[in-house]
Amino acid sequence: MRNRNDTIMTSHYALLTMPIPMAMAILLLLAFLYRIKKQTAMAAKKKRNQTELPPGLPTIPIVGNMHQMLMNKPVFRWIHRLLDEMNTEILCLRFGHVHVITVASPEIAREVLRKNDAVLASRPASFASRAFSFGYKNTIMSPAGDQWKKMRRVLASEILSPAMERRLLGRRVEEADHLINLVYSQCTNKNPNGTVDVRHVARHFCGNMIRKLVFGRRHFSAPPSNSGDDEVAHIDALFTALDYLGAFSVSDYFPALVGLDLDGHEEVVNGLMNTFSRLHDPIIMERMEKWKVLRESNDRREAADFLDVLVSLEDAQGKPLLSMDEVKAETLEIILATVDNPSNAVEWALAEMVNNAKVMKKAVHELDVVVGKERLVKESDIQNLTYLKACIREAFRMHPYHPFNPPHVAVADTTIAGYLIPKDSHVMLSRVGLGRNPRAWNNPLEFRPERHLNNASVVLAEPELRFVSFSAGRRGCPALSLGTSITMMLFARLLQGFTWSLPPGVHKIELQESPTSLQLSKPLLLEAKPRLPLLHLYVAH
Repeated sequence: MRNRNDTIMTSHYALLTMPIPMAMAILLLLAFLYRIKKQTAMAAKKKRNQTELPPGLPTIPIVGNMHQMLMNKPVFRWIHRLLDEMNTEILCLRFGHVHVITVASPEIAREVLRKNDAVLASRPASFASRAFSFGYKNTIMSPAGDQWKKMRRVLASEILSPAMERRLLGRRVEEADHLINLVYSQCTNKNPNGTVDVRHVARHFCGNMIRKLVFGRRHFSAPPSNSGDDEVAHIDALFTALDYLGAFSVSDYFPALVGLDLDGHEEVVNGLMNTFSRLHDPIIMERMEKWKVLRESNDRREAADFLDVLVSLEDAQGKPLLSMDEVKAETLEIILATVDNPSNAVEWALAEMVNNAKVMKKAVHELDVVVGKERLVKESDIQNLTYLKACIREAFRMHPYHPFNPPHVAVADTTIAGYLIPKDSHVMLSRVGLGRNPRAWNNPLEFRPERHLNNASVVLAEPELRFVSFSAGRRGCPALSLGTSITMMLFARLLQGFTWSLPPGVHKIELQESPTSLQLSKPLLLEAKPRLPLLHLYVAH
């Protein structure tokens, strides 16, 4: 048997005895193959360097970082603490088999929602989102697919159409007038010192407004009960639901554990669904029966509210386009999406402004110049209330209600900021990290509306994603116009109608966040006094 050296020598001899052209060809081929191999190796090494996971904590098999998540509550504060401690604007944690990536940089956020918009257009499954969407039959919570496209089309082209917005102007005006009357009665009759719970007023204005737009009524019972117990229960349930939608539950990352309710979320969510069913279902079922009769009699009527739109839509065969569960799911989604950001932004803005007399004076002066004191501010005035919009932009920037936007799920492997984002990863934009990013904002913890006055036209949206108000991309909120109207009318009516000051014995509002959320730690209590000269402006019409 020949040894290895014999084989090598034989190969070299064969090569040397070959005709020169053939030998040259083989040499060139070998050189070419070596070069290809080297380039391939270099490309693979470069790819590995470019497609590492974003920075994060070491993980353990199966669990990932789940054990750390369970030991660090609230989770959103732990994640933001890690971003600061690791000095990074993109962070990767693994809960179970799911990579959860947090982005706190405007540049990376734009890469998420522009360059990677299509591949990050889906949503994750969770017990709460499945329950509140009736099995993913609505828009915001549904994963990418035909159902999402269908409901998105209904929401954008039917519910939030310019024609529908104009049609419901009168109902929005009614609620804005009711707001003035409500605060007036509280500060003149019920409380001798004029103290008003701004959080209660703001949340119930938003609740009244969206119930009027969706159901055509402010109250659930007719005639309404004096105590308003159903309306209070409704608002409480809505805000609790919003908090649980953003919670980090063990079963969301280990679906096999659904039913064990290890962290108590399932019991709460089921209780909330009972409340929504009790309050919403009778109205929805009655309305569906009404439109069934109208359809059978070929009676074509104009939709009077959002619920009318949902139950009156027809397919190509003239049958209802949406099932009962789809109507219930979209109804709840619209209501949930309306109440949190406007009420929270206005409460924080007033808290900041009461502590800053200069800002308050400028805002009230703008109202007096643009609107005056002889009439109440209207939606048509909003475009000219530049400083007030700057105040709300600043509240959105500094004090979001939610620490993260709803997660985006990667439908395929992709890269963001040079890092690998594996398929099925959850990518979240940090509203806190973006809005308080010192690279994007000078003195980010200072409430300074003037920073938003650089543009000729001030709007509440932020397309450059230096903070998140209405988000962007395929999963962005389509209700920019309606959301702006509700937020600005709440803010402007409160500032125009009343002088706001610290309650007796209080020297300053403590601008502290709640330990478990981004809300003001205590509901904002302020002294309110009517400031308009004409009494009839405060009387409900």
